[in-house]
Amino acid sequence: MKHVNTIIIGAGQSGLAMSAQLITRGIDHVILERGQIANSWRSERWDSLYLLSPNWMNGLAGKAYDGPNCDGFMHVSELVFRFDQTAAAMSAPIQTETTVLSVNTSPTGYVVQTDQGAMTCTNVVMANGACARSNVPGFATNLPQTMHQFTPQNYKRPDDLPDGKVLVIGASASGQQLAREIQASGRQTTLAVGTHLRFPRTYRGKDIMMWLDVIGATSVSHTEVDDIARVRRTPSLTLVADDTIDLNTLQNEGVEITGRLAAVQDGTALFSGSLSNLCEVADLKMNRLLTSVDEWIEDNGLGTLVPASERFEATRVPTAPKLKLDLAREGFKAVLWATGYEPDFHWLNLPVFDRKGRLIHDGGVVSDGLYAMGLPYMRQRQSTFLNGAQSDAAALAAHLGARIGQPLAA
Repeated sequence: MKHVNTIIIGAGQSGLAMSAQLITRGIDHVILERGQIANSWRSERWDSLYLLSPNWMNGLAGKAYDGPNCDGFMHVSELVFRFDQTAAAMSAPIQTETTVLSVNTSPTGYVVQTDQGAMTCTNVVMANGACARSNVPGFATNLPQTMHQFTPQNYKRPDDLPDGKVLVIGASASGQQLAREIQASGRQTTLAVGTHLRFPRTYRGKDIMMWLDVIGATSVSHTEVDDIARVRRTPSLTLVADDTIDLNTLQNEGVEITGRLAAVQDGTALFSGSLSNLCEVADLKMNRLLTSVDEWIEDNGLGTLVPASERFEATRVPTAPKLKLDLAREGFKAVLWATGYEPDFHWLNLPVFDRKGRLIHDGGVVSDGLYAMGLPYMRQRQSTFLNGAQSDAAALAAHLGARIGQPLAA
């Protein structure tokens, strides 16, 4: 049975970032990838997707973006191309088309069983990410049998949808972007809105991601957060490339909004009456952030060098949002569950989960020789960003190196 020092599971941004660190440290390792490099980006994204982060944030494996448009936004096909280029340039030891079946302890550390055979190792880095599978509620089975169901992982384009109305569940980045796209295709779309965030694409002349970066909002350590469990449940940033999207712009384009989907009974979708409160909270959080940006600008003497501060129209809420929809009777033919994602560790046969099945870790350190990468707010808010993988990998590689007796300064 082959033995390597470290097995990395997953060849996305986190896997490549960790591999780059281990190569620098001279630590023997292999990356196991269930499909091709960047498999989720390659095969589980919709056709029109552009990254929500500007290109200057989209370096891979410690290398900065080197293209011609630092402030532009990259289509997912270009990102996949850059993954392939990066992996080849660093000679990453990737074993593709290899599915992990189980991970157990062994006398030398761990044994990883795959569909291509078994390997033993001293360390395992689980870099298969936070978006392994769509988080679809159990009551989805109560939808009418004639209803077509999609998630952002298997939806590709509006032409895949049947003619008729579409219900999109979830108002974070994926839900809002896809609701806009589907509405523009001529299908009347209703968006069920739960907890969400609201951000302008640009503020005071600069991209909002630049402001989040300079005020330190994306790099606060997990050790400095009061309630890390709550923060890790925070919705994703609601942004799209080159434009501002929010519930107001969607309503301007004809999308109907209603409250959080609470249940489906006998083919009828039931919604909570909390839409107004959820929108008020999103507006409040946005304005608090903009105030933090304003304060940073003034504290650093930049007030005369950028446009004046501004505030945006409050989210418009329908006077009487629908609390229930008889889906079949009202002409709905498809539901798109944009209700978030969850990691998949079903193959991990170790007592490292809490009572809700969530992985227990401290900044990515799970247990002796077992690490995780790419989870929400794993070490900082940018842990799930492309550029956030590098600093997380550096910290965990240092921990791993110390564990095997390597000096902290590699």
